[in-house]
Amino acid sequence: MTSAAEALDILKRGTVTIHSEKELAERLSRGKPLRIKFGADPTAPDIHLGHAVPLRKLRQFQELGHHIVLIIGDFTAMIGDPTGRSTTRPPLTHEEVVANAKTYTEQAFLVLDRDKTEVVFNGDWLRAMTFSDVVKLNARVTLQQMLQREDFKNRVAQGQEVRLHELQYPIMQGWDSVVVRADVEIGGSDQLFNMLVGRDLQKEEGQEPQIVMTMPLLEGLDGVKKMSKSLGNYVGLTEEPKEMFGKLMSIPDELMAKYYLLVLGEVLDVAMHPMEAKKQLAAKCVAVYHSEADARACREDWDTRFSKRDLSGADLPVVTLGERRDVLGVVLFAYAEAFQHTVSGGDARRLIQQGSVQLNGEKVVDPKATPEWKEGDILKLDKKRTVKVQG
Repeated sequence: MTSAAEALDILKRGTVTIHSEKELAERLSRGKPLRIKFGADPTAPDIHLGHAVPLRKLRQFQELGHHIVLIIGDFTAMIGDPTGRSTTRPPLTHEEVVANAKTYTEQAFLVLDRDKTEVVFNGDWLRAMTFSDVVKLNARVTLQQMLQREDFKNRVAQGQEVRLHELQYPIMQGWDSVVVRADVEIGGSDQLFNMLVGRDLQKEEGQEPQIVMTMPLLEGLDGVKKMSKSLGNYVGLTEEPKEMFGKLMSIPDELMAKYYLLVLGEVLDVAMHPMEAKKQLAAKCVAVYHSEADARACREDWDTRFSKRDLSGADLPVVTLGERRDVLGVVLFAYAEAFQHTVSGGDARRLIQQGSVQLNGEKVVDPKATPEWKEGDILKLDKKRTVKVQG
């Protein structure tokens, strides 16, 4: 059995804020399973490593014997969380949300224990509310409170519109906490305002207010902005093992400690060489979301491609040459054919001229060059993409 003090120490790791730690310690000391709430709006069908950060904290609660309530925001997703937005989110149809929710929940169980997770949909209670119910709920919150949110405040100051339905979002998220009688709510650090509204509403309903636990936002592969599919700086949980491994090998060294803590729940060994640390991070992630065998294969393939520089033995995509034999034409075709990745002619030309493109280990800097292509030639397109030529 884990003592309350030991459990608190485990649960505090990697968090940004706990409101309040004293309340959490007291509730853990009761020795009863707590109801841990996590709400997710399925605005997209896939989950990435940034989404997995709070899911891993939920898994820790599960392993300590607590009950997880995963709220799928099938109603709130049609409005869209305005958190961090400078403009109103485009609305989704209910059909789009339901389709996204199916894959979202399946992927969440790559982290959570399915048998210990209660899945509910907030449309079940929010759709049942009458207009009178909504007015009464709104009466509990002031406009001044809503305008304390940084994103609302900034948009008003800059003369940008804030739609009235966006002001409803924190209230609806807070009401979710009342309905499921949450003891703890977990979310990203940008969700603090919304979660505190839940505390206020629970107090008014005579419930013990939930403890609010915020998790850091995980920077994406660019090392600057929050991981996001729309920004293209993400690592999806269901991406192919080699794609996942390759993406993780591209993260900046300065983010390694954060990724170890938030993605793996481990502490980075600072004595380890940065390249080895990155390989271990990538391999462990592949093992978690795929298998140990996939992790070993990815590492061996990476070493063959990059560490040993023996690309001829690597498992590379094969590209059959078309009519164009100039380097620029072949590079553009290879991106599209092997990786379904569209590159503009200007970007491809710059890659070539700056020496990123290599043919059999030799840089090719003239976009108009027409090498004597041979069966089995190795064409490196950039740091992460290499193909084998035939035809």
